[in-house]
Amino acid sequence: MLTLIYGGTFDPVHCGHLAVARAAAAALHAEVRLVPAADPPHRDAPHASAEQRAQMLELAIAGERGLRLDRRELQRSGPSYTIQTLLELRDELGDSAPLGLLLGADAFLGLPTWRLWRELLAMAHLVVAQRPGHVLQALPEVLAQALEGHWTQRPDDLRRLPAGRVLTLDVGERHESSTELRERLASGGDWPAWVPPAVAQYIRSHHLYGM
Repeated sequence: MLTLIYGGTFDPVHCGHLAVARAAAAALHAEVRLVPAADPPHRDAPHASAEQRAQMLELAIAGERGLRLDRRELQRSGPSYTIQTLLELRDELGDSAPLGLLLGADAFLGLPTWRLWRELLAMAHLVVAQRPGHVLQALPEVLAQALEGHWTQRPDDLRRLPAGRVLTLDVGERHESSTELRERLASGGDWPAWVPPAVAQYIRSHHLYGM
């Protein structure tokens, strides 16, 4: 089975995150491991602790077939670099197991700022989640050159090969963002519909994000 890593701050996890994970699991017949970053190197410090964010993720995906929480980045010290996570998983799964990295279009376009980003395709496939009808345009030249010859439109390639392919995946129209969700929480705006009920209860009971 194809294993997909879906990393992020998840501060907090919302229904948009879950829609992406579900769409990828269903379309690619994959297990999606949601990996909360303990110390994200590319953004400000999270508003909730790493353990709180992991607990909210666990509540959000409870009972969801094909989705799994992976806490490995919480168990490491230092910045949560994706390349290190992929190296660990490659050691665990073996060289021939299909492994992929699921990421949004914005994160994908920012890959050249990631640590050892050129080595990612040697470790895993890249699955880029995008909205229906949207086409990735104006890739940074260095990224376009690095990915030349790696693109595929065949999901079977991701199961047949262990790494090295780039696939775009339509995941539906989603408008949730963690930034706007936190703003709604802090200002008393409408927010509960943006998260699973168990996550909403957790946020209230732990007085997170200005509640």
